Amino acid sequence: MNKNILKSIWAILAGFLFVVVLSVATDMLLEKTGLMKMPFDYNAGWFIVLVIGYRSLYGITGSYITASLAPSRPMRHAMIGGFIGFVLSIIGAIIMWDKPPHWYAISLIVLALLSAWLGGKLKTK
Repeated sequence: MNKNILKSIWAILAGFLFVVVLSVATDMLLEKTGLMKMPFDYNAGWFIVLVIGYRSLYGITGSYITASLAPSRPMRHAMIGGFIGFVLSIIGAIIMWDKPPHWYAISLIVLALLSAWLGGKLKTK
């Protein structure tokens, strides 16, 4: 396999793992401390917006990492990672549709590509 292809795969995987690990760790910490209630819709609207905010920040940072590690075309790599996040967000929304609030799942879908673009843009600026 071409060395640049392996570097590209690693770049996208590294950004993706950053987002997933930090998101899960933050969620677990908030849940263990009692700040995040389960079921999720028991949380106040402002708290859910906070969750969307840190997930978006992690997405931007993960895309920046992807763009930084990319062997070429950093924005393209960031957007590929964002598209993967976009698709996974759609799948997550479908699977969890019976769990409110629906606007939370929709916001993650809408913000996935924007976060990827911002992370890539920060790196290529």
